[in-house]
Amino acid sequence: QVQLVESGGGLVQPGGSLRLSCATSGIFFIIYDMGWYRQAPGKERELVALATRGGNTNYADSAKGRFTISRDNAKKMVELQMNSLKPEDTAVYYCNAMSNVREYWGKGTLVTVSS
Repeated sequence: QVQLVESGGGLVQPGGSLRLSCATSGIFFIIYDMGWYRQAPGKERELVALATRGGNTNYADSAKGRFTISRDNAKKMVELQMNSLKPEDTAVYYCNAMSNVREYWGKGTLVTVSS
């Protein structure tokens, strides 16, 4: 059974930091591109950061310079370090695993940036 389980969300003040984690099971982790997406109320889900199977990383413009994605192939985990958080970063953050033939999603973790 495939599982992607996010953790680390919560309430943080503007300018603060959070570290999201996604633990996976049931997939051959190294063949998957791992991504973090987010969906704010009333908006479409959008890509935040991607860590490819080849070791590359890509970021949305809104995340560049503030967020860092990292993957640990041995632990089958992907993390997202988020610094200098802004109210507009408030959203449900989802972990995504994508291979050439399969795609899986976690259930999401809520990040609220508010004073």
